[in-house]
Amino acid sequence: MKIPHPLPHLAAALALTTCFGAHAAELSAASAAQYAQANFREYFDLLALPNDAIVPADVRKNVEFLEASFQKRGFKTQQLANDGKPMLFAELPGADPKRKTVLFYMHLDGQPVIPAQWAQKSPWVPVLKRRAANGDWEEIDSAPLFSGPIDPEWRVFGRSSADDKAPIMMFLSAIDALKANGAAQGVNVKVVLDSEEEKGSPSIGKVMSANKDLLRADAIVIHDGPMHATNRPTLIFGNRGAAQAKLTVYGAKVALHSGHYGNYSPNPAQRLATLLASMKDEQGRVTVPGYYDHVKLGDAERKIMAAVPDDEGAMQRRLGIAKADKVGANYQEAMQYPSLNVRGMASAAVGDKVANIVPDTAVAELDLRTTPDSEAKYLGKLIEDHIRKQGYHLVSGAPTDDDRARYDKLASFSYQSEGADAAGTPIDSAVGQWAYQSMVDAFGMKPEPVRIRMMGGTVPTAEIVEALRVPFAIVPLVNADNNQHASNENMRMGNYLNGVRTIYSLVTRPF
Repeated sequence: MKIPHPLPHLAAALALTTCFGAHAAELSAASAAQYAQANFREYFDLLALPNDAIVPADVRKNVEFLEASFQKRGFKTQQLANDGKPMLFAELPGADPKRKTVLFYMHLDGQPVIPAQWAQKSPWVPVLKRRAANGDWEEIDSAPLFSGPIDPEWRVFGRSSADDKAPIMMFLSAIDALKANGAAQGVNVKVVLDSEEEKGSPSIGKVMSANKDLLRADAIVIHDGPMHATNRPTLIFGNRGAAQAKLTVYGAKVALHSGHYGNYSPNPAQRLATLLASMKDEQGRVTVPGYYDHVKLGDAERKIMAAVPDDEGAMQRRLGIAKADKVGANYQEAMQYPSLNVRGMASAAVGDKVANIVPDTAVAELDLRTTPDSEAKYLGKLIEDHIRKQGYHLVSGAPTDDDRARYDKLASFSYQSEGADAAGTPIDSAVGQWAYQSMVDAFGMKPEPVRIRMMGGTVPTAEIVEALRVPFAIVPLVNADNNQHASNENMRMGNYLNGVRTIYSLVTRPF
């Protein structure tokens, strides 16, 4: 299912005020540090558990650890069956029918690791680091993290230190603060921890649908993805989806001697390069007819996106690029459009395995980031039509002798969703206003929380919303430069402490 990206009422969102019902309880920075610090050893113990979703036994160890952690705080828990990789449900007792119920979504699985690429003993042995005078990260004794003042610039390095175990531990620390302070809940609290988010959450919809009564809520808050680079409180109202495609161009039946057949037998690598080049212009815009046609941005949307405090000069310096593609007028606008990315190419060999041949095949793997108005089926069909218009005959497998005799240009093309669709919700929705005001309660209006119409990354929002039929808001809590999915993933302590304050405000503000 594709959740439409509703566009009405955005002008009203620009005038959003801080007058939105009762206020949340405020947790000071010092108190947040106290409750977070009390749980840092538990955080390190959690990070020490490998959590690649392709290893069911490791997933179960994480689920068992976190089930005990939630039970220790008084939550009622239940493991949700999922083919040997259970998800975890937790509910804070004492639900009041007069209060709205919010389901908080996070995930406990992580990306695979290549230990040799990490600048520490092991990705599963978390370490504390600080930035040295030369700009490098240096490991320091972690003891000060467990007692004494916390430097907000310190970072914990380890797989899933940010994505997504940190938000889980922030949440538990916020609940500890809630109980210790005797603060009144503003909402009834339910939690679901996904066990396969890093694999595209292929079963989240099935699990949610099978447990609808248990998961029933009035709204969903998703704690995943990075905050804005300024580390200001961030609220996101949509995410792109993900799809994959594979394009293979065929040459001769076998690789050929380049001396005898170069200039005679067409080279599939060259043809693939030309075909891919036909799909984009020099500004990085997709030239496949109709690719952007469903994206409609008005003045209100553009005003919201222009207000996001992106430092694009700094971003380009960090990325090491001289200029950005011109898909949108700025970074935020670029994220509103579907993408067509070549994520890998292969033909013959290079380096010490290179041979003087005309290759027989050339392959490109593509990833397509979809939007609520441009789904995988629509985009894939446009690309397929474009390939045909370039003179290619498409086959479903290796071409037959008859195919080779009849058609000059032969290729195969396939595409499919990667498991998570795009989703969007109005910026001035009730859940959006509630989350926004929770941030204002916690941190004030200066600087104002950042509101992002749609982030570029993918989380399983659409699948969750489709199953439960309730509105959502994405509230990211981790630093943007956390190296998620890569080596040396890290969690900035200043963001961690503010995450505790954010969640505390969310659970104490009436919705």
